[in-house]
Amino acid sequence: MTLSKTTEYALRILTLMASDPEKMYSSLYLHDKLNIPKKYLQRFLTDLSKNGLIKSIQGRNGGFVFAKKIEKIFISDIIDAIEGFSKTPSCFFGFEKCALDNPCAIHDVWITSQNDLIKILSTTKLSDLINRKS
Repeated sequence: MTLSKTTEYALRILTLMASDPEKMYSSLYLHDKLNIPKKYLQRFLTDLSKNGLIKSIQGRNGGFVFAKKIEKIFISDIIDAIEGFSKTPSCFFGFEKCALDNPCAIHDVWITSQNDLIKILSTTKLSDLINRKS
């Protein structure tokens, strides 16, 4: 599993917002604080909103706030909102399907490590990341 720069940006946005989860954040503030290009930032905020992680408050004093508690947002939710998250391990060599009748030498080790990673991402909450930073 390889995560994109887009997912990194989304994690940076949400961990910053999670440091004070009740606060409303403007896109300008997030841009200035995280130095994420405005064009991309707007796309991330839209994707995160569409997936129910944050919500947009319109108006002069508007911005973005969490749509649900950070204790209910898992890292896999964030990845899924941005680039999709598969709970099924993939082939080490990048093939669409593994040859299960004749698997490669690394197959079992790779599947086990991917299952471990999937479990970690599916059980680690955004709030866990904030608590580790403190």
